[in-house]
Amino acid sequence: MQYETKKRSVLKALSWRTWATITTAIIVFIFTGEFALAITVGLFEVFAKMGLYFFHERLWQKINFGKKEIPSFVLWFTGLPASGKKALAESVYKELRKDKLKVERLDSHDVRPLFPETGFTPDEVNRHVKRAGHLCAMLEKNGVIVVASFVSPYRPSREFARSISRNFIEVYMDTTVAACESRDEKGHYLKARKGEYQYFPGVDIQYEEPFNAEIVVDADRLSLEESTQQIVSYLKKHVIKNS
Repeated sequence: MQYETKKRSVLKALSWRTWATITTAIIVFIFTGEFALAITVGLFEVFAKMGLYFFHERLWQKINFGKKEIPSFVLWFTGLPASGKKALAESVYKELRKDKLKVERLDSHDVRPLFPETGFTPDEVNRHVKRAGHLCAMLEKNGVIVVASFVSPYRPSREFARSISRNFIEVYMDTTVAACESRDEKGHYLKARKGEYQYFPGVDIQYEEPFNAEIVVDADRLSLEESTQQIVSYLKKHVIKNS
């Protein structure tokens, strides 16, 4: 894959301006036959057009017509362990990056190392999710789109994250414990059933499904590509509205 470096772009701009000036000088010489006049007009054109471009650019900066502002938002993926939320969040994140949007990706594995003493009791998990919600809200307020994926099994902490965000979009991975367990390549469910894990959603605690998720993904029926398209289509229709 090739891309345009800044040096190449600068050289192209200089070469274009040089050839344009030479062309102007040649045209003046053809019509007047005066070499000195052709050179003078060519040099005058360089500075005149630079000045005109500067004022033209500053004028358009003051005109709002045609400008499009993409609002920042928090796209929060929640669901049972092994529901596929991490892979789907990563896929949506890549799609948003293709559109050159200012977007960041957050996962529980990114936040937990910041608070290594955090356990997995309901109170600790709620505090962890609230901290993650604060981080997402801070990024959102600074104009960053946040794609976050957390099991976040308890409604109160998810609702807290929603309450402190200006534009919170919840994506619920609708699936079953049995389906998640069949997808669990790391064997977390098996360890939980053996008692190696405590407070494991879907095994010894109940995952609290959202009441008002903006997007519900049928994780057992849709492919990763179809789920990604479902979410991207929703965003383009309701949030990133193309004009």
